[in-house]
Amino acid sequence: MPKKNPAVDAYINKSKPFAKPILKHLRKIIHKACPKVTEDIKWGAPFYLYQDRILCATMAFKAHCAIVFWKSALIRKEMGQKAVGDLKSLRRISLLEELPSERELLAYIKLAMHFNEPSTKLPPREKRSDPLKIPRELTYALRANPKAFKNFNSFTPSKKKDYIFWITGAKTEETRERRLEISVDWISEGKSRNWKYEDQKKKAIRTHGKK
Repeated sequence: MPKKNPAVDAYINKSKPFAKPILKHLRKIIHKACPKVTEDIKWGAPFYLYQDRILCATMAFKAHCAIVFWKSALIRKEMGQKAVGDLKSLRRISLLEELPSERELLAYIKLAMHFNEPSTKLPPREKRSDPLKIPRELTYALRANPKAFKNFNSFTPSKKKDYIFWITGAKTEETRERRLEISVDWISEGKSRNWKYEDQKKKAIRTHGKK
């Protein structure tokens, strides 16, 4: 029997009526494709992990659901133009009938699993020419956390850059995911990337002023 996380059950049960059958169906297909998958709640949404790495995430919004593959860029590159359209449509699902066939979904999940295998050599990440281009992973994580999403949009460009450079500058995928999780937590609290240094600086100024 697949191991399921009660927190994911709770997330689905609290979702709107239109979203429940979509989320349940996606969950069923993910477990069918990947029996060793584990479930977790990250940034307020269900995440599915394989080989201790994020495989995909499912999210419910006001009027649509989404399944997001963490290595979608590699999937598109491997499977071509059809995958470009499919993965885009999978970010905005309003009806169960809008999903691709089970066979097609299984193929995408299997390929995502392949990219998570330790033996799979991944190509180096492309350098981003636009410093304010937000990484897809950060965009998905922020959308799953409305408070963080609102705070990030209110940040100055320099504050946004601090987080973007910190995340994209990670040398390993594990470090990147850890920084991403920390970033969303801090952003949801309205903190800047360097909030610890700024607090220390303020304390030093106050202490100096008392002397």
